[in-house]
Amino acid sequence: MTHPFSRTLRRRFIAVSGGTAAIALLAGCAGGSSGSDASAPQEGGDLTFLIDSLGDTWVPNNGSISSFQGHIFDHITDKLVYVDENGQASPWIAESWEQNDAATEFTLDLRDDATFSDGSPLDAEAVVANLDAWAFGDPENGINPIGLFPKTYEQAEAVDEQTVRVEFSAPTLGFIPTLGYHGSILVSPETLELPVEEQADLDNIVGSGPFVVDSWKEADNVVLTKRDDYDWNPEAFDREGPANLDSLTYKQVAESATRTGAVQSGQAHVAYNVTPKELAGLEQQGFTIGLPQYLGFVEGLRLNARIAPFDDVKVRQAFQHGIDREDLLSTVYTDGWAAAESFIQSNVPEATDHSEAFAYDPERAEQLLDEAGWTPGADGVREKDGKRLEVTLYSNPYIVTGAAVDELIAQQLGRIGFDVSIESYDVVTYGERVIANADLSNYPVSRSFVDAGTVASILTDENNGEDWFGVGTSDETLTRLQDEIAQATDADTRAAALDELQAYVLEQAYFIPRTQMVQRIYAQSPDVDGVTYNALAYANYTGAWLND
Repeated sequence: MTHPFSRTLRRRFIAVSGGTAAIALLAGCAGGSSGSDASAPQEGGDLTFLIDSLGDTWVPNNGSISSFQGHIFDHITDKLVYVDENGQASPWIAESWEQNDAATEFTLDLRDDATFSDGSPLDAEAVVANLDAWAFGDPENGINPIGLFPKTYEQAEAVDEQTVRVEFSAPTLGFIPTLGYHGSILVSPETLELPVEEQADLDNIVGSGPFVVDSWKEADNVVLTKRDDYDWNPEAFDREGPANLDSLTYKQVAESATRTGAVQSGQAHVAYNVTPKELAGLEQQGFTIGLPQYLGFVEGLRLNARIAPFDDVKVRQAFQHGIDREDLLSTVYTDGWAAAESFIQSNVPEATDHSEAFAYDPERAEQLLDEAGWTPGADGVREKDGKRLEVTLYSNPYIVTGAAVDELIAQQLGRIGFDVSIESYDVVTYGERVIANADLSNYPVSRSFVDAGTVASILTDENNGEDWFGVGTSDETLTRLQDEIAQATDADTRAAALDELQAYVLEQAYFIPRTQMVQRIYAQSPDVDGVTYNALAYANYTGAWLND
C-alpha cells in the first residue's frame, strides 16, 4: 500500500499537489488543448484522473458504494451482468440466466474463461461465495452486507462449475439488475476470507477486471496497470481483448480549481467533480464535459419523522413547499441539471412525475406552519412553546455543490420562519458524525441503485431495512406499499405500486427532492476517446484510448 506515486506524470504532480503555488503555475499554463478528430483505437498510454477524494476504506462491502472507490473497483473487478444507463441488463460473467414464474429462483450460466488476477478460476463456487458475502456480509469481522442487495436472499449453490442456482424467500424481480450494482463486484474467495483490516489494504483485493493494482498510497493516489490476458468484456462493449491503455492513475487533488487547471495545462486527462460554474469555460476550450445521470434517488433530504420539528407532517410539508428549486437550478447549476419530478430519477424506468406534490409555494408553507402552531417571533424566526424553529443541514461532501445548495436553501427557508444552520465536513468526518446517526432530523441523499424494486426495502426497518424516515413499521401505508413492491411477480404490478409509493412518500413529505442527480461530473481532455458510462454514471476506460 505504500508504493509512491510513480508514473509518467510524476514530476508534473509535484506541482499539482502544491496548493496555492500550484494553482498559480497551472493558471499560467491554461488555454486548453486543441480538439482531436475521432480516431481508431490506439494501444498504450497512461491516463491520469484527478479525483477530489479516494474515500475512507477499501473494504469492498464497506466502501464500494461511495462515489470515489467505485471508480477503482470498476476497473479491477467484474460483475455478473452489465447494466446500461437505461437500466437494461445484459451478459457479462453471467452469459445467460433464467427465473421461475414466481421470481423466487434464478439460474445463472457463467462463461468458462474468466479468471481472477491470481490465476484462480471465476467459477460457480467463487460466485456463490460472493453472493453470500453481498447478502450477509461478515458481521463478526466488521464487514457489512451490501445495502441494496435483496433481503429475501436465502442461498446459492454451485450446480456445476459454470452454473449457479439462487433461491429467495419471496419474489425478487430486481435480482438480475442488482447484479450490475457497483457494490456487486466479484473478488476472489481468498479475498473474502481475509480479516477486515487486510481487506482494507487495496493490495489484497484480487479481482478479475481488466486492470490490477500496481501501487497505491492512502489519500494520495492509486495506480492501475492493465491485465494482458483479459478477454471477457461485457457483451454490451462489443469488443475483445485487454484494455488499450497501459495504466490508469487516480490522483487525489482536493481543490476543484487545481484539478481543472491540471487538465487545462495537459498535466492530467480527466478532472472529476469540477464545479458546475467551471463547465461552460472548459467546454468553450474544447474539453469534453460528461454529465451522466445515474439511476437512483434524486438529490434531496430524507426527513426523520421521529425527531422534532419533523415529527409534525405540517412542518415537513412546509419545509417541502418552502424550497425554490428553480432558484437552485439557475443559481448553482447549469443547463446540464434538471428539476426533480419525484424522489427517484426520471430515467428510472418506473419513475412517474409527482412534482406538484412538492412545488414551491411559500404562502402555502407559511399557512402550514401557522396550522402547526409555529408563530413568527420578533426576529422573524417562528416559535412554539418557547422553542425556535431551528434546523441544521449537513452538507453532502460527495457532491461538489453540497454546501452551495444548503446556503441557498437556508436563505429561502429563512424567509418563511425557519432558522437554518449548516454543518460541513470532509468525507471521513462526515462518515463519523452524520452517516448512520439516527438522531439527526434530516440526512442528505445522493444514492444510486440499478433497480427500483430495491427502493422499498430500505424505507422501513422491516426485514433489516434502513428505516429512512424513522417510522419503523408504524406507517401502515408505507409498509403495505413496500410489501406490494417486494412481492410483485410481474413488472406492471410492481410499477403501479411504485407509482403509489412515490405519491405517498411525497405527500407525507418524508423525502424533500431538490434536483435531479448529476453527482459524477467529468471534464475530459479531447485527447481521450472511447469512454463509456454505466447505469451508475461511472466512467469506464476499458475501451478508451489516448490520441497522439
